[in-house]
Amino acid sequence: MTPSADDDRKLISDARNALQRRDGVAAKRYLEELAGANMPWLMMAQACNLLGDVNGEEAALQTHLEQEPLSLPALLLTGELKAREGDDRAAISFFQAAVNRAAVSADIPPQLHAMLTRAQNFIQQAGLRFQDHLLDQLSERGISKNGRIGVAVDLLLGKKQLYLQQPSSFYFPGLPQRQFYERDEFSWLSEVEAAIPHMQDELRDVLSDEADFPPYVQGSADRPRAANPLIGDPSWGAFYHWRNGEIVVDNAVRCPRTRSALVLAPMPKIDKRSPMALWSLLKPRTKIIPHHGLLNTRLICHLPLIVPGNCGLRVGNETREWQEGKALIFDDSFEHEAWNQSDAIRVVLLFEIWCPEISLEEREALTAIFETINYYKGLPEDAG
Repeated sequence: MTPSADDDRKLISDARNALQRRDGVAAKRYLEELAGANMPWLMMAQACNLLGDVNGEEAALQTHLEQEPLSLPALLLTGELKAREGDDRAAISFFQAAVNRAAVSADIPPQLHAMLTRAQNFIQQAGLRFQDHLLDQLSERGISKNGRIGVAVDLLLGKKQLYLQQPSSFYFPGLPQRQFYERDEFSWLSEVEAAIPHMQDELRDVLSDEADFPPYVQGSADRPRAANPLIGDPSWGAFYHWRNGEIVVDNAVRCPRTRSALVLAPMPKIDKRSPMALWSLLKPRTKIIPHHGLLNTRLICHLPLIVPGNCGLRVGNETREWQEGKALIFDDSFEHEAWNQSDAIRVVLLFEIWCPEISLEEREALTAIFETINYYKGLPEDAG
């Protein structure tokens, strides 16, 4: 005689009561009497768990997940099963899937809250166990966690976030994903740095005459207003030596040593676009919000001229501080931000150079592309 729906409901109710009594034998016996299509696989998994039947528990959970891949209870129970077996990687996979699922679920049953907390704690503790394992193994093999190896390990361990070039206007493929470049990679730089004392003298003279520099971020009637809280604010000021490819004559006359030093740098020469060089002034307690530059074909150079403490520059996942007399060179197509938390102004000489991996032939082609865009009025001026 074929069991009726009422019979199945009675068996499920009896099995549930047996589970509440922690009687795995009775619960499994009731469930095995059910027609296969009506099997509550989560209950079968719980019955097998009480009996210590790991294989039966896993089979029941997997069958349930085949039917409901996003089942939060099944993901959590499978994670706990893998954790008991000592398989951290599998447990993390199921626990993370459960946490992700819970994050987009409107209503989480109260009985799952404790399980979710255990899952999150396990993910954190297992991550620490893996970190210790990895670092111990590297140490035993005499491998130093410096340079690119160190960054790769930090990314693997989640200590650093992965950032990639994301220029806001133009992307040139095939360039290295480097956030900072080092000073000794540029043969011309030491001569420019040697002129810093003269630049500082000229800067002090200008500052004695001018309380503020014009705002670096300025609006234009030809473009939508930039989403930058410093737009029109001299807290981030600019004193240009070259702007939009043209020398600012009055400023060049006032600052001849700065102009002479800049000539030594391989600045792009693009009609209506480059060179671009300025004193970038950041007032006390001012922060430049995270943003991306227009292009990845250039690098930005900062020559520190006035550098109080509590100032910094983050490019991607690396933060550096300005040191007087030492240039910082970075790719501003990565997300970057800067801040001055001191009580004094910070001033750097900011200028752009070609990305050194771009060949002379490619620079000519890119110059033609950028000038063509400029003539069409398609590329906005840098606005932070």
